[in-house]
Amino acid sequence: MPDDVPPILPLLTAAILLTPFAGFLVLLRAGHRSAGRIAVLLTGLGLVASVVLAMSMPVQSIALRINWVALQHITFDVGFRLDTLTALMLMLVHGVALLVQLYSISYLHDEPRLPRYFSYLQLFVGAMLGIVLAGDLIIMYAFWELVGLASYLLIGFYTERPSAVRAAKKAFLMNRIGDVGFLIGIFLTYFYTNATELPTEGASALPTVVGLCLFMGCVGKSAQFPLLTWLPDAMEGPTPVSALLHAATMVAAGIFLLLRIYPILSPDALSIIALVGTITAMWGGYSAVFQHDIKKVLAFSTVSQLGLMVAGVGTGNPTGALFHLLTHAFFKAGLFLSAGAVIHGVETQDMRHMGGLRKTLPGTFVAYTVCAAALAGLPLLSGFLSKEVILAGAFQWADVQDNGLAYAIPALLLLSSGLTALYMVRQWQMVFFGPYRNHALPLQQVHEPDALMRIPVGLLALLSIGFWFSLNPFHAQDSWFFDVFAPATETAEVSWLAPVSIALVALGGYVGFLLRNHDNNAGAMTRSYVRLSVEYGFLDAIYQFIIIKPIRQLATLLYRTDQRVVDGAVNGLGVGSVVTAHLTNLLDRWGVDGVVNGAAWVAGRLGRLARSVQNGRVQSYITAAVVGLLLMLWWLL
Repeated sequence: MPDDVPPILPLLTAAILLTPFAGFLVLLRAGHRSAGRIAVLLTGLGLVASVVLAMSMPVQSIALRINWVALQHITFDVGFRLDTLTALMLMLVHGVALLVQLYSISYLHDEPRLPRYFSYLQLFVGAMLGIVLAGDLIIMYAFWELVGLASYLLIGFYTERPSAVRAAKKAFLMNRIGDVGFLIGIFLTYFYTNATELPTEGASALPTVVGLCLFMGCVGKSAQFPLLTWLPDAMEGPTPVSALLHAATMVAAGIFLLLRIYPILSPDALSIIALVGTITAMWGGYSAVFQHDIKKVLAFSTVSQLGLMVAGVGTGNPTGALFHLLTHAFFKAGLFLSAGAVIHGVETQDMRHMGGLRKTLPGTFVAYTVCAAALAGLPLLSGFLSKEVILAGAFQWADVQDNGLAYAIPALLLLSSGLTALYMVRQWQMVFFGPYRNHALPLQQVHEPDALMRIPVGLLALLSIGFWFSLNPFHAQDSWFFDVFAPATETAEVSWLAPVSIALVALGGYVGFLLRNHDNNAGAMTRSYVRLSVEYGFLDAIYQFIIIKPIRQLATLLYRTDQRVVDGAVNGLGVGSVVTAHLTNLLDRWGVDGVVNGAAWVAGRLGRLARSVQNGRVQSYITAAVVGLLLMLWWLL
């Protein structure tokens, strides 16, 4: 550890990292009423410690390293890094987790397994903090896997639901695919650099294959194409879990990884990353258009926005991606928690059974409207500012590329903004406008949630206003954020971008409004363009056809081969061995033992005969001599 590190920083780092894990163990034994309070207290203390750490941190990055294990001439260290990115992510994770846990106390007050729920949340928060604090790829990978375990437990929290169990398994397995690539990338990094420390500015780019292997971790964790179908299915978990894991923290881990490894990514790797992010943004956006589940619409919007962040990194604009990560955490968490208030009120997630809730849920309606407008990219809101930064950087990146096809990436990203407005306006009017369509629950019984649910939603909606980030509602480059996080390259202002973006948002919103009667059409769900959206672009069907079905057929073939060939051969060998043993036993008893016993019997008889001759009587000897003589004469004659 460097000598000039303030002594308080290692203590704060240890406290921030260990507190949630201690909470995980304590909450497993906590009572039903005290579990939520303990979780909120621990997370609140972590938030305070994160703020103190941010205020105590010097300008330069700090590396904290402890010797872990030494193998001959190789030493492995436990390394942590403290810098402005770490401080920001620590406060973001703690802040959103605190609001989600406050919300959960009321939302899940009747849940009999509430202590276990808060225990799992603490485990997840601790694992996420480990990723944020890690200064070494190996340490990051350890916490990376722990995040996967915690998310598996939270997604499948309702173990009595088969759909939740399937969703948890799907998320776990698809994340493992990306994690294998990530692990290979760590090995390759060590091969080329003889170290696993996270790179710093000025580090040399590694071969493209190394960057792409490391990027696989982001593809899995941040639900990028083609590993994106686990995220909408993960909505089977409790709604607050969706807000925490799939809006602000877990899926953000992949973006955080990209920001950490950005200095070693080659230009070719960055181009592929930009392409994957663009495909994801469009794929996720279109998949959200015709969904009926209120949470799945938000899940696919998360996929689309994550694709936008990844494309931002790929186009050489990591600061813009971080800015959108920050703004997205607030308005998307606000949307999920607002959706939870709606679900809590109408007791269904199907938007076709909602409608007319703006008067019954006025507070939720206002918060939802603000957060949805921020997501769609309307001016004066945070989403508009962060999206414009990414889009401007993408067009600037395309200007310097030799290939004219590079403009397809910023053009498609701009189009995805219009798609966002389309599906959000459709969702907004289906939930809050038109006639009330839930025949299972009278409108009179629908009511606003209590203060513990309203306060987090209101705060997140308030944090979605653009003035917190820039006093200029149309330009973010002069904001405090870009004073703290200097851009990798200076992004030039594109004068025509804001008007075009606003026009596309307006057009998308208008088309989304026209779709208000689409779901009343009985044959709408059978149309190919609707099924393309509802079924995630048929990705799961493709996986079923080219991967799952062949593997199952191969497994069936191997099973039958094992049953009929391998087991048949083994069983036949066993039967043959038994038959051979019986034959050997018979041969031994009647052959070997028979000869030996027969020889012994003959010898015994001869012995008795000889003894009968040698009886000491002269008459017997004379008789034997005469008989012997007669036999000799008979033989000679």
